[in-house]
Amino acid sequence: MFDQPAGHAEPRRSRLLGWGSRPRVAAAAACVVLGIGLIGGAVTGSWLGDSDGPGGDSGFSSAAELWHNVPVDDLFPPTVDGRGAGPGGADRTWTRIAVAPDDTCADAFDPLLRKALAPAGCRRLLRATYVDATQSHVTTVGLLFTKADPAGMSALARRFDDDGLSRRPDLMPRPYAAKGTAAAHFGARQRASWTVSVLTDAPVVAFAVSGWADGREVDTSQPAAEAMQSGATTAPGQAGLGNEAQGLTDRIERRLRQTVSPSTETPS
Repeated sequence: MFDQPAGHAEPRRSRLLGWGSRPRVAAAAACVVLGIGLIGGAVTGSWLGDSDGPGGDSGFSSAAELWHNVPVDDLFPPTVDGRGAGPGGADRTWTRIAVAPDDTCADAFDPLLRKALAPAGCRRLLRATYVDATQSHVTTVGLLFTKADPAGMSALARRFDDDGLSRRPDLMPRPYAAKGTAAAHFGARQRASWTVSVLTDAPVVAFAVSGWADGREVDTSQPAAEAMQSGATTAPGQAGLGNEAQGLTDRIERRLRQTVSPSTETPS
């Protein structure tokens, strides 16, 4: 079980910041704020690079506070362009349809994934759900802000790599199904493809899970890395759902870095 994050017993503050118990659709989510103000100059430019270098530890710690220091649009933009992100290098565009209330992680992951992530702890979980331009596919993307230090994140990344945890179907993230949106029927049995990325230059785990917008159940889910391979014959692979999960995760992860150090990143 994840530790309760700081501020767990502050429901009034959460409401003031725009997070409530009801789902937020696109129009309302555009006004949601994860916290107050923008990143200060001391944070900018201090995160990317070797965490052991000058200012590295300070930048790593500062990155841990992004979940309440930046507007939601900076982390989960209303529209995400994915140039070359689709099968065969096709372009993709995703539109945000819901932003989840910030979470304590208690019910956001299946038990085995929650256990695998537990060594890093849970400071806060942020999630948003997107639909593709054809409104055929829905994808929930998330940023788990952990309590781990650089050594802890490196250890977690090694374990996920060495044990192949990001490829196990029993370690898929849960989707965020917002009522009244194209993702209303996006539940556990609708999960088709997913990816989990453990960062080592920030206390963050980025992930995404994709499925069909019509609520169809999936018999065989497939990790994004496999679904994206040329010649994939699975339903998720042929539908490009691996590209949906991986492409959106890559760009949200990139936005995270751009928020901290915009001068060092090039747009996709």
